[in-house]
Amino acid sequence: MSAQTQKKTFGKSTREVPASTEKASKWYPTEDEPEPKKTATGRRFLAGVASSGQEGIGLSEKRPHDPGQRGTPKSSQPARSRVTRGILNAQVANKPSTQVRKAVRPWAPRKTLQPGTVLILVAGRFRGKRVVLLKTLDQGVLLVTGPFKINGVPLRRVNSRYVIATSLKVDINGLDTKKIEEVSQPKYFTADKPKKVVGEQAFFDQAEKPEKKEINSTRAADQKAIDKPLIANIKKVEFLPSYLASSFSLRKGDKPHEMKW
Repeated sequence: MSAQTQKKTFGKSTREVPASTEKASKWYPTEDEPEPKKTATGRRFLAGVASSGQEGIGLSEKRPHDPGQRGTPKSSQPARSRVTRGILNAQVANKPSTQVRKAVRPWAPRKTLQPGTVLILVAGRFRGKRVVLLKTLDQGVLLVTGPFKINGVPLRRVNSRYVIATSLKVDINGLDTKKIEEVSQPKYFTADKPKKVVGEQAFFDQAEKPEKKEINSTRAADQKAIDKPLIANIKKVEFLPSYLASSFSLRKGDKPHEMKW
């Protein structure tokens, strides 16, 4: 018995259900070739041809490449494999760079950083203290002193970025210039640094009270030699010793940008 098409009723409508042998057959013609898809560029091209009355070029045909036209058609570009691209990238990476490094410019101190200027330290152990500038060193480093007898700040080096220069200057005439040159050497502050002990014994020694740091007698003598004539000049100005002994701080309502340093 051959399978036949059946009619089935679904509610008020009927529908023909094909047989199982006919379900795989196509109910539309497949011999016609599909028409080429008309893109926006093709429509504009055809519209221009129709308005000029010239015979147009078929969409399936390729337009000849104009040598004066910008860019290169994709068909004329050679296809590169991954190996070829890797070799080209390696050649570019190994090519010596033509970039020229900028020369390191020597550091120039600000106009306000003159020897004898009173500075305010804004960072570090002695932040808020007022110190006297003795000399500007290399790479933005400054040599300052408290003096130690007035505010407890010893001879030390500070970064010029973390100081505020005031308009007040102290007379530094009479100071030993040779001693200042000796103190300003880089080895002066790094020679006496003790080596850190690492190990099991150092771990247990942390619980014990730290030993008091011994002050080098040479450093103490240099401090007195520089501070003695400086303190004598400071005492000649009224209220200057108490000004250097006081600490700087900002309170509520203070406006640093409106202050006159």
